[in-house]
Amino acid sequence: MHVLFEEDGQFKTAQILTETEASLQVETAGGRRIKIKAANVLMRYTDPIGHQLLERAQADAQDIDTDFLWEACADAEFEFAALAREYFGRAPAPQESAAILLRLQGSPIHFHRKGRGRFRKAPPEILQAALAGLEKKRLQAEQIERMAEQLARFELPAECAPLTRQLLFKPDRNRLETRALETACERTGLGAAALLLRCGALADTHDYHYQHFLFEQFAQGTEFPAFEAPQPGAEWPTAEVSAFSIDDAATTEIDDAFSLTAREGGGWQVGIHIAAPGLGFAPGSALDEIARRRLSTVYMPGNKITMLPDEVVSQFTLAAGNARPSLSLYLDVAPDFTLIGHHSTIERVPVAANLRHHDIEPVFNEHTLKSGGPEFPFKAELLVLHQLACALEARRGKASSNTLQKEYSFSVDWEKASEHGAGWVTIAERPRGSPLDKLVAELMILANTTWGSALAAAGIPAIYRAQGGGKVRMTTQAAPHEGLGVACYAWSSSPLRRYVDLINQWQLIAWIEGREPHFAANSPALFSAVHEFEMTYAAYAEFQRQMERYWCLRALLQAPPAALTAHVLRESLVRLSELPLTLKVPSLPATPPGSRVVLGLEAIDLLGLDVRVQFIETLPTAGPPADPLDDSAPVPV
Repeated sequence: MHVLFEEDGQFKTAQILTETEASLQVETAGGRRIKIKAANVLMRYTDPIGHQLLERAQADAQDIDTDFLWEACADAEFEFAALAREYFGRAPAPQESAAILLRLQGSPIHFHRKGRGRFRKAPPEILQAALAGLEKKRLQAEQIERMAEQLARFELPAECAPLTRQLLFKPDRNRLETRALETACERTGLGAAALLLRCGALADTHDYHYQHFLFEQFAQGTEFPAFEAPQPGAEWPTAEVSAFSIDDAATTEIDDAFSLTAREGGGWQVGIHIAAPGLGFAPGSALDEIARRRLSTVYMPGNKITMLPDEVVSQFTLAAGNARPSLSLYLDVAPDFTLIGHHSTIERVPVAANLRHHDIEPVFNEHTLKSGGPEFPFKAELLVLHQLACALEARRGKASSNTLQKEYSFSVDWEKASEHGAGWVTIAERPRGSPLDKLVAELMILANTTWGSALAAAGIPAIYRAQGGGKVRMTTQAAPHEGLGVACYAWSSSPLRRYVDLINQWQLIAWIEGREPHFAANSPALFSAVHEFEMTYAAYAEFQRQMERYWCLRALLQAPPAALTAHVLRESLVRLSELPLTLKVPSLPATPPGSRVVLGLEAIDLLGLDVRVQFIETLPTAGPPADPLDDSAPVPV
């Protein structure tokens, strides 16, 4: 005699050896002897088919129509053997009863289990809902497979095209497109970004990094919402000066300009003129909301995302040939370059020229300062202002820039492309601490310090940048900046590009006009602006560093070097000699910092921004370079 019984949710057969009222000693097909409870026995049968029962029953169960079986049984709870008798219209054979049991057990949508061998048919409405769910899953599985096949062939499914950012940067596993992409990645052995790049969902590797940044920081896009054109208001007097600015070639947000007027009896009046968008719109306006949301202009090689709309920038930027609304700080400077006094005013400033670094630095540099150099427009003014800057730097006792560090300018020609994507990069070294750098930096430090002190003395809240113990922070209290050697430092010189400068400009306008400031002491708006600016400004700066690294890698691919020269910074970390690029070199042996080494370039990953290099040899040391990871450099002015 054999039994069909249930154990751990599975049906099994065995031959009875001994039996009591409560249990049975049985032997399975594999020869294992076990004890089972009598309550677990579902059916007893004689030997003709023995252990082959389930195998034959499974074959017979395939021929049983589940829908017909559901129609045939009553609504009440039933036992499988009873349904088998009704289904076959006679006493069923053991394998027939077992076939019915297997079909019932294998159709949980049609039949709900109520106990061992007992079932109840699913109500019609529940069955229809379950069948609809099954059909939906079947169609979804087909859709996933179709999309996965397309992706594996490097074809972009229509469903995936509008979801590229989400698939890459915030995948939702509840979406079919995400599951299809994961399946395709497994089949191709590629990462999601590499696969979608092959499918044409991304223009190139640059597009991947740019879209990632936009996804995180500009989820609604970079277009500006509607706003009312700014109205500068009063007709401010026009200053009797001829101002000029000093900027990079790509600068369109020209925030600052300078003027120099000789005074009778010796000395000069030096004008520091700051663009004044704060005169055109007020806190709470649509333009303020725009600036408040962006908080800063985003810079990257070959592109930028401005804080303010181009129409607003063009109305207030200190472009040559215009007399623009400005906040002016006038310094009375003695012939020995000591400061006699100063005053601030609101006015329109005629801008005579926008001097560009690439034009001026070849004729105004350390060499030409010693040799005299050629004549060029505003040379006399630059010479005086440079002497003033040197005097200001000496009084502070701090250098305005770290001359040991190198600075690089990135230029991207978008009309030219390489096999790695649009754009052709040119990276040029530019020494820090040039006469032009010092001139601009010292005058900006003076303006930000002077105006910060004035607001503090007047009891008008402002946003300051302080440094103590090596840590730089934003604060609403006037506090020393140890790195610059000043009592306080309020960013006020870039209101077209930084929101904190715009806030300080509104406070300065109120101070100059003698009225109540927009932001009172302990203003929640002021505190939240500080917090959000710090976080956002740091994210923008990190993106700029990331994109500079990207273009350094593109430069290496444009002209692959036979070997790379680098300086060792610390264990396994080096900085290339010709590019602002730090690399990890696992194969680097123990080498003192400052050592010069030669590396072999093996591979570049533009998506992961990674470089694989191999140590070749150590060169004679030429002295340690500045550590590019050192964060003690002065803050931007």
